[in-house]
Amino acid sequence: MKLEQNEESSLFSTTEIPDIFFSEYLSQSSGDFVKVYLYILFLSKYNKDIKVNDLSKKLALPFQTIQDALKYWEDIGVITKKGTGFIINNLQEIELHKLYNPKVSLSIEDIDRNEKSKYRASSIETINRTFFQGLMSPSWYADISMWYDKYGFDEQVMVALFNYCLKRSALHRNYVQVVADAWSKNNVKTFMDLETYFQKQTVLQKIEKAIQKKLGLTRPLTEYEKAYIEKWTVDYSYSLDILELAMKRTTSKANFSFDYLDKIISDWHDRGLKNTDEIQNFLVQYKTQLQNKKEFEKNAKLKDFEQRTYDNFDMLYANKQN
Repeated sequence: MKLEQNEESSLFSTTEIPDIFFSEYLSQSSGDFVKVYLYILFLSKYNKDIKVNDLSKKLALPFQTIQDALKYWEDIGVITKKGTGFIINNLQEIELHKLYNPKVSLSIEDIDRNEKSKYRASSIETINRTFFQGLMSPSWYADISMWYDKYGFDEQVMVALFNYCLKRSALHRNYVQVVADAWSKNNVKTFMDLETYFQKQTVLQKIEKAIQKKLGLTRPLTEYEKAYIEKWTVDYSYSLDILELAMKRTTSKANFSFDYLDKIISDWHDRGLKNTDEIQNFLVQYKTQLQNKKEFEKNAKLKDFEQRTYDNFDMLYANKQN
């Protein structure tokens, strides 16, 4: 006797998605990439074999988007390439591995071991309630603790870090890490340091817009151009008035570039010029020296011409008889 079980109709079947997907991956993934993941997760239940081209047609997405999506999920470890196909990895196992990775492993019990860590634990729970509705993934605890040790932020700065990222709709691990790196490079440790940094950034943004307007640039400034402006204003402590003096000296340049502008401004800084008066005096002196040099060279050529002598005076007489 052969017994067979009826296959469950797709009408009544379900595809399970762990909560960790919503707390860890959804916010930092594009809609098309999520669409691809959900569909291949659905197909994986039935061990279906589908080509990328067919997947493109089925999901009404460009072929390149499907490829980019698969590479994205592979790069962050959600899927693993094997032969001509992919294995859909268990998201809960991935997070468990992150949590107990020796490099970042630190549980809440570990955090509570000393008085300082108690304040950290309190701030982490504030982050959990405020930004994750009390559903923060366990791996976030380890990451935040690691950032505390790496950057030396105080508790207010760490909470401000998450608030900053949330306001920019970018509350995912990679972006938080980038912002934390930027703050750390600008010597942010305390909340007072952070306020000072924000004030400088506000001034910097105003100067960027002013330079963009004065140069007639309709396109956004590149990261390299912004880096130049930050060097002039932050490292050199130059005001917009000084930068405007430099920009005026580029009006005769057919092919203007920020590199050329940087050479002018850096030269002033290397000469120890600190304000517009010192720079204008230098420019007047430089112009005078340049004029004197030209006059000197002109007189030198004239004097050289007047002092010429001829060794053979006979050459002056064209009609000389032999």
